[in-house]
Amino acid sequence: MSTETASRGLTIHTESMTSIHWLGVALATITGVVHLWLAYAFMSETGPAIAFLIAAVGFFGGVAAVLLDYRRRLFYALGIPFTAGQIPLWYVANAPDFGAIGIADKVVQVVLIVVLVVLFRQES
Repeated sequence: MSTETASRGLTIHTESMTSIHWLGVALATITGVVHLWLAYAFMSETGPAIAFLIAAVGFFGGVAAVLLDYRRRLFYALGIPFTAGQIPLWYVANAPDFGAIGIADKVVQVVLIVVLVVLFRQES
């Protein structure tokens, strides 16, 4: 193993990131924080807490992959259904009582889906 390879390790690679990348990172971070907070808020209910924690880890994992420039296109492709799938689940779990935080989070997620589609198509 060369010293160059050994010293690289996990390095953040942002030089190739555009404003749309940063928007995606910001949106995924916002919804990740919301889901982490929900996991804490529902700690007494194991099922929802674990589901929210998995969602948070998914969003933060996607952010990490983009920042590390690790298979970005694959993570864009995975992020689209991962994020889109949460919207109907949220609707079914909360109808008809939608809170402001839930609505705001879903708006963030819809914009994130658009960003992911744009990024995926740009890197085709």
